[in-house]
Amino acid sequence: MLSRGPSGKDTGTLVVEEPLDVEGYPLAPAELQLEQVHVFVRHGERTPVRIRMTDPPASLPARWQMCFAARQFSEAVDLTFPTVPNQRTLWFKRVTETAEGDTAPGLCLLGELTDLGRKTSFNFGTALRKLYVDRLGFLPKKLQHESHAYFRIPRSTFVDRTIESLEQIVYGLYPPTRCAPNVVPLIFLRNKVEDNLVSNIIGCPRLEFLEQQFAEAAAATWNPRLKVLDEKLSKYIKGKPVRVDGQPRASGILDSVRSAAAHGIPVPPEFWDPEVVDLLETAISDEWFSIKAEEGRRLGMGRLLANVTVRMLNKVDQGNKDPLKILVHSTHDSTLAALCATFDVFDKKWPPFTSSVTFELFKKASHPEPATAFQALLAERWRAHASPNDYYVRMRYKNRNMVLPICAGEGKHLPGSPEFCTLSAFQRRVKELTPVNWESECDPRT
Repeated sequence: MLSRGPSGKDTGTLVVEEPLDVEGYPLAPAELQLEQVHVFVRHGERTPVRIRMTDPPASLPARWQMCFAARQFSEAVDLTFPTVPNQRTLWFKRVTETAEGDTAPGLCLLGELTDLGRKTSFNFGTALRKLYVDRLGFLPKKLQHESHAYFRIPRSTFVDRTIESLEQIVYGLYPPTRCAPNVVPLIFLRNKVEDNLVSNIIGCPRLEFLEQQFAEAAAATWNPRLKVLDEKLSKYIKGKPVRVDGQPRASGILDSVRSAAAHGIPVPPEFWDPEVVDLLETAISDEWFSIKAEEGRRLGMGRLLANVTVRMLNKVDQGNKDPLKILVHSTHDSTLAALCATFDVFDKKWPPFTSSVTFELFKKASHPEPATAFQALLAERWRAHASPNDYYVRMRYKNRNMVLPICAGEGKHLPGSPEFCTLSAFQRRVKELTPVNWESECDPRT
């Protein structure tokens, strides 16, 4: 979705949301059969993570009353304490309080998923259902067990907005009407230090050091180029210069503007100028998302991609004995950008809300489904000798196929379809990216 400019027309600049396009999904060639899908989706729309640009002439809101749906809860009650007879849940409302001690209905916390973000996350889940259940027939229509093997790993980072987004996504994919009685889908989380859905600087001091170096290099490169924006934008940040490491940071300026635009809040007209937005976005992407060093890619995304590849290889080895079909991960803009940068296909644009990266595993279906016991035995023997060269991986980002440079060579992709990378080539690159010992490589003394 494109936000609207001051004239009410789509300008093509502030792309703030990227719904999953079901109708535009390109089918694979007939000889390929879909085997497994790994989905990484950015959370839905949220409020800015800082209060910025609230003074005229920008006049962005300091308070965002857009979180009504998240304010009422039903929580389990510890029945060892006296409660109302037969009451097993406790109803309560959460209220956000300002520093001045007052509040307002639906007042959001900074960085919180808004009601709009909940809706678009739910819509992403329904789009997954329309695509992989209704259109492709890849997933069953009904969830039969809460830990069912084909859908047992919906996982989120430890941040509230990604957890709540995943709840909405799962609700859209398998709502209660599409679950067996008493089935409640499981959502998995990890502790901060153990999470691999982000470039985990909490658990990896060496990565934190590298990212600081990337940020300093980006500031040195882009600060002189950003000076041309001072005349246009400094009036919105109390006369301060626009810089990568400024106060506020360039990323903070665009964060507030994008959050406002996503929710239909008027933003200064300069931010509908493609030249302004493109320059800001390119500088910010270089600071936050462009991981050029191999070491940074290994420590940031290596473990996650290794997990993806292991599950794909399990599917190759076990065939139908491994029923896992889809893994859905709720994460952040930084993860999507890092995945793209790691494979050298990042477009240097800030990943929009609910945009997604998918890795789809396909099998070359040159062997027909067995009709007899003898044919089944032959198929099983063929599977035992199948190699990753008989399987292909397609990476998609923002509803587009990604042609990976690592798969450009002859024999590394499906002939005539360069977007289908051989699993062998994909696996080989991931092996290069996988830390031998993440903990030791993360030691800042190394």
